[in-house]
Amino acid sequence: MAQPQYRRVLVKLSGEALMGKAAFGIDSATLKGISHQIKSVVGMGVQVAVVVGGGNFWRGEAMAEALDMEAATAHYAGMLATIMNALALQDSLEYVGVTVRTQSAITVQAVAEPYIRRRAIRHLEKGRVVIFAAGTGNPFMTTDTAAALRGVEIGAEVLLMAKNGVDGVYEADPRLVPGARKYARLSYIEALSRRLGVMDSTALSLCMENDLPIVVFDIAAENSIVRAVTGESGGTLISHRETVLLGE
Repeated sequence: MAQPQYRRVLVKLSGEALMGKAAFGIDSATLKGISHQIKSVVGMGVQVAVVVGGGNFWRGEAMAEALDMEAATAHYAGMLATIMNALALQDSLEYVGVTVRTQSAITVQAVAEPYIRRRAIRHLEKGRVVIFAAGTGNPFMTTDTAAALRGVEIGAEVLLMAKNGVDGVYEADPRLVPGARKYARLSYIEALSRRLGVMDSTALSLCMENDLPIVVFDIAAENSIVRAVTGESGGTLISHRETVLLGE
């Protein structure tokens, strides 16, 4: 088995990554597959934290517009959606024998611990998986930003961005531009200046300022999380290194 390239990682799972091929909610087989992969990574001695999104249930900005809802209220509702996903992932991980702690940025003490940085780090040091729910706890801030923030706070060595059906970052949307090339490596500055849609600019800037590398990979690929941890994902690495397109 290939050796892990990192000691501590933060995995960003979008809500869509939990859907599999379903149109809404959580796909059981997909959730179980992710849990088994995380168990394998923990078994390699890697400390794993996870930030979950909520787009499979609710998107604050879209729902505010669709329901003529106050934007801040819609964003708080989205935080609740991330807690639902976090609890589902927690239960699935525990079923396969992984010790888990869920921490929420908003107070829901009946089902999750409050987010406390030093406690989260201690859980990781003890080999527990930590799931961060409710984003940053603030409206108008994405779960991408929460992933970057938590990654920096806990001293993660890499942010693993699990995308649903996208195996990296391309110079243009390959579905619209046939022949668009994928980046093997991409600099933070170019990702920001070209607005490639990797993550929101706040999150990307936070990673750049704190030298937190990002690996973008397809969660649907076989053993994708394990391969990302061992440096074999075939995805795109975003860092301070120079940009390289595949084939160059």
